[in-house]
Amino acid sequence: MAVSNLVVDDTEIDAAAATSGSSFYLAMRILPAAQRDAMYQVYAFCRAVDDIADSDLPRAERAAALERWRADIDACYAGAPRASLRALTRHIHTFHLQREDFHAMIDGMAMDAAEDICAPDEATLDLYCDRVASAAGRLSVRIFGMQEEPGRLLAHHLGRALQLTNILRDIDEDAGINRCYLPHELLAREGIAVTNPTQIADDPSLPRVCATLAERAKEHFAASDAIMDREPRNHVRAPRIMSGVYRLLLERTLERGFDIPRTKVSKPKLRMLWIVARYALF
Repeated sequence: MAVSNLVVDDTEIDAAAATSGSSFYLAMRILPAAQRDAMYQVYAFCRAVDDIADSDLPRAERAAALERWRADIDACYAGAPRASLRALTRHIHTFHLQREDFHAMIDGMAMDAAEDICAPDEATLDLYCDRVASAAGRLSVRIFGMQEEPGRLLAHHLGRALQLTNILRDIDEDAGINRCYLPHELLAREGIAVTNPTQIADDPSLPRVCATLAERAKEHFAASDAIMDREPRNHVRAPRIMSGVYRLLLERTLERGFDIPRTKVSKPKLRMLWIVARYALF
């Protein structure tokens, strides 16, 4: 779908179709109908702003498109959504979704749109993870029915675990669009010059940086498990599936390794289906 359509088209969004290719799709499928559609609508929003940030439009046009989305979200809260966001607006009110979490997601995409990120410092990386992943988590846990404090904690840890997994899995894909999300401090510790993403990706010391980041992701997964263990099962079935799928992706990424040449990490479908069955049925 063209970016211009994502911004101005006023027809109803096929949110389920927008979600179908996502690693989260299986987790969303097991939810009751109202929660499932709410997640589809939130994911469609996330996908739309992400597509803008990753487009090849001039940076000023990407920034303007993201600001139009900010105005669109404000219109939802004002009770005057454009036609394609009426379903999202219903779910905003039903599940008490917070405006600042939608805005945070837009802010995260604006970071990608403003410049090609290369070796951010630790604080910037954590802010980025909070905006592009944990903000979506804060919207999601409200839909799942979690209480405020454990929900925010789960969004914090699971969002970061998922985003760090993405960063480790997509090093070469990100380098191909002139981005590198590995933190400056870890690269400097291993003597890797912060020149450009391709040179960073090809550095023989990169596996040590990735090993440290992988341990960090595992710690966030473990913290997420501890939170979900204390919550009612029906509130955490979907995030347990999300966690299980992404743990599997991290496992496959570590099995592949970080020495060059690196192969693309695949999703083992049978194991993913087993994860869904484990948490959806038992």
